[in-house]
Amino acid sequence: MKLVSSLISSLTLLSLNLIGLAEATAQTPVQTLNSTSGFKFNDISLVLLGNGCPSGTSQAVLNGDTLSVNLPQFEAVATSPSVVSKSCNLRVGLNVPAGYKVRPINLNYFGSASVPNGGSAELNVRILFQGKLVPITNDPNLKFESGFSGTWQKNASTRPDAINACNGPVNSVFGVNTNLIARARDVAAGGQTSIRIDRGYRIKFALARC
Repeated sequence: MKLVSSLISSLTLLSLNLIGLAEATAQTPVQTLNSTSGFKFNDISLVLLGNGCPSGTSQAVLNGDTLSVNLPQFEAVATSPSVVSKSCNLRVGLNVPAGYKVRPINLNYFGSASVPNGGSAELNVRILFQGKLVPITNDPNLKFESGFSGTWQKNASTRPDAINACNGPVNSVFGVNTNLIARARDVAAGGQTSIRIDRGYRIKFALARC
């Protein structure tokens, strides 16, 4: 296991071209990812963009075939009678070495929500890979109605085409667009609705030799 602390501070331009998103981003390199079969990415880079992304330091943990990205303080909090929306768009740049096919097969994420009477909250997620929306076998989104208070967890199984690096190394991008919405329009005065992602994302990859 490798622990990487990456400071999201300097801005650069990436040609991501992913479904109409802004392309001015903050990029930091991450170390190679090793699997039990000996596979490793030549390079991985992380990009965070959005009004809900944490400032300062974010952390990435690389373990086997799974990349974990922590997003501290990613939350939306609405005080009556407001509505608050927070977004965070993650991009993972992947440099796949020659001789492999690679694809993400699962996105796991955790969080919590507190919704008083009269409030509601939503989690909306879009997953992208190689410039396209990824087919998903189960709904990656969640809605919380009045009275919910507690933690939640989602596992989104994905079915994208694999990166085909059989004939040479390939650069590609995996992306997660997340929007948190907290509504407190009809909440009693002084009340708050909140929703957050507590432990970020866990991205699992399938690896195969050509």
